[in-house]
Amino acid sequence: MPRFPAPSSLRPRRWLAALCLAPAVALAVPADPAVPEVPVVKAAPQSVAVGFEFDGTVEPVKQSTVSAQASGRVVQLAVTAGDRVHAGQLLATIDDRESRTGLQRSQAQVAQADAELRNAQAHARRTRELQAQGFVSRAALDTAEASLKSAQASREQAAAGERQSALAQGFTRVTAPYDGWVRETLVQAGDLAVPGKPVATVYAPLPLRAVVHVPLSRGAAARSAADVEVRIPAGNGGGAWVKPVQREVLPVADSVAQTLEWRLQLPPAAAGQLAPGQQVRVRFSGSETVRVLVPSGAVLRRGELTAVYVASPQGGFVLKAVRLGADHGTAGVEVLAGLRADDMVAVDPVRAGLAGARAAR
Repeated sequence: MPRFPAPSSLRPRRWLAALCLAPAVALAVPADPAVPEVPVVKAAPQSVAVGFEFDGTVEPVKQSTVSAQASGRVVQLAVTAGDRVHAGQLLATIDDRESRTGLQRSQAQVAQADAELRNAQAHARRTRELQAQGFVSRAALDTAEASLKSAQASREQAAAGERQSALAQGFTRVTAPYDGWVRETLVQAGDLAVPGKPVATVYAPLPLRAVVHVPLSRGAAARSAADVEVRIPAGNGGGAWVKPVQREVLPVADSVAQTLEWRLQLPPAAAGQLAPGQQVRVRFSGSETVRVLVPSGAVLRRGELTAVYVASPQGGFVLKAVRLGADHGTAGVEVLAGLRADDMVAVDPVRAGLAGARAAR
């Protein structure tokens, strides 16, 4: 049978190995990481201007629906939606064979009228000479003068017909009325065009305006508002409030919706960040009142959840769901419910959510 060493002889060796390894194990244990400290602000009531807000839509101030002015088949559509165009640039071409034939006929009539006018001028000149010499009567001269005036009128009529035919020929080329962008095309090659049929919609990129429909019940309050502002959307649900450079209220109310249309022209710097059709928020500010405000960046948004981290008396942070009100820009966002006036709110909700985070002293 194999022989094993006695337990008593192994015990000192094991203790010696443990003692030798102890310093190495102690050195391998990492130090505790620093506890994250998060700045906090007090959710204190502040005096802010109150009012009401509505959704608005951005639209170009200058937008045109270009229509056909001649009949015929669309033989070419030269642009697509999203193309940039310049004033006079070709948008579509309509079959011009009929108008071209009419122009040629008018040109032939002008040539005929020119020949008749030259003949009448020569006849009138000879008749004047003969009448001066007494070879023809005064009546013959009057007849020659009348023939000349008739030829001149025929020439002017033929020239007017030529100009009209040339104009009709030009109507077969649908062009852009000004520099801008093509918003949409309304025909395809092969479609039948008739006078008044829309071909394309063109708009100028600047200026832009926000259009908002205010209920008649709020019409008086909107007119008496101290400030009217439009929020330019930004990431994470934020944005900057800007004042329009021009206001216009249509004098006619919508008979179905019972609203008044407000048109608020935006400053160029703000309009450059928007696109036609985009939704914006319009705020009508009135008198001042007291509201609890917190910085917009302190609000944690996850889907439909809006919450803030509040410093706990026992240390650390507690997540509290809140209901928000109006956004006052740099002043902060209103908290309608979920906070007390003396709560200390974490400025950085991401760091406040880390394990062991505490309020900065």
